[in-house]
Amino acid sequence: MIENNQLDAQHMAIGGSKFKIPMPPKFTNKEQQRQYEKQRLAAGFRAFALHHFDEGLAGHITLRDCIEPDTFWVNPLGVHFKMIKASDLVRIDHNGNIVEGAHAVNNAAFAIHSRVHMARPDVNAVAHAHTKYGRAFSCLGQLLKPISQDACMFYENQGLFSTFTGVVADKDEGDMIAESLAQHCAVILQNHGLITVGSSVDAAVANFILMDSCCQSQLLAQAAGSLTLIEHDIALKTRAANGSELVTWGNFQPLYAMLEDRDPSFLE
Repeated sequence: MIENNQLDAQHMAIGGSKFKIPMPPKFTNKEQQRQYEKQRLAAGFRAFALHHFDEGLAGHITLRDCIEPDTFWVNPLGVHFKMIKASDLVRIDHNGNIVEGAHAVNNAAFAIHSRVHMARPDVNAVAHAHTKYGRAFSCLGQLLKPISQDACMFYENQGLFSTFTGVVADKDEGDMIAESLAQHCAVILQNHGLITVGSSVDAAVANFILMDSCCQSQLLAQAAGSLTLIEHDIALKTRAANGSELVTWGNFQPLYAMLEDRDPSFLE
């Protein structure tokens, strides 16, 4: 019997056995897994910087710790995304206590991300930023529509948090955001920005970059005229093909390779 991940791998590539299909690594040593995943998280911040997803102190990506899953890693407050290294990351628990690290963290990162991590045990990474197109789209109070193959990734796979009360500062609002996310891969925070999740940092970051791009596409299309939508069944079929964790993980790999080639200091 062929497992789902094998089917995904076949979908991603054509070729014989001599061609290596990229697959997520597996670990028997948890310390090695932790270091690898911290490096992927640091790379995620470099990717955000590359896409100009950096606005002052705003924005955060978190990673559930593989050894102590009731804690998660997050970026240090006040360090620019393009400068973050694996050794800079801070680990906090679901009560907001710093367990490991030498920097303060953004309180909104705790208030939002801790509640998403608690509500979704299948989610290992959560990405959030205040991007130009994400902010603009969020003020429309609507979901992304299936207007392209890429947008189908979010078809019936996104939530809308329609309450804005200012800067998120308490866990109650984080709980409401987690509730709006439900079992989807993304949630639009009205008048605020975007959140995406994944079982890996790679998937969560790739989803975020794609979602911001889809927001830009829909804004442009709506400004130009009426939208032609992809039919329901086709949109679901397209989402099934492009929305698996393996494919979304794969979407990050070319970007990661470029980041490592350009400046591998995030590995430190």
